Amino acid sequence: MQQKLHIKVGDTVKVLSGESRGQEGSVKSIDRKSLRAIVEGVNMIKKHEKPSASNPEGGIVDKEGSIHISNLMLVHKGKATRTGSKLNKDGKKIRFAKKSGEEIK
Repeated sequence: MQQKLHIKVGDTVKVLSGESRGQEGSVKSIDRKSLRAIVEGVNMIKKHEKPSASNPEGGIVDKEGSIHISNLMLVHKGKATRTGSKLNKDGKKIRFAKKSGEEIK
């Protein structure tokens, strides 16, 4: 069974530790098996690519590296916050920001 995560693809997150500490970005993808996420514009690495049809020159390309999910915190209305889940009036499970108590859309 897959582990339940506190962030989703498309969320804005803040990096808590590591070389990219303090940077914010949007989550592009999540690898549930290794518990790592790729965040837009954060943890940039240099990748050596062979020439291909899409990149005929090849060469060294800057791209985002993955970050462990424990080093990311959700940003809600400009502030980093922990998240919780509860049932709303319809019995549907929702995420909420623990700092403000508001529902996260």
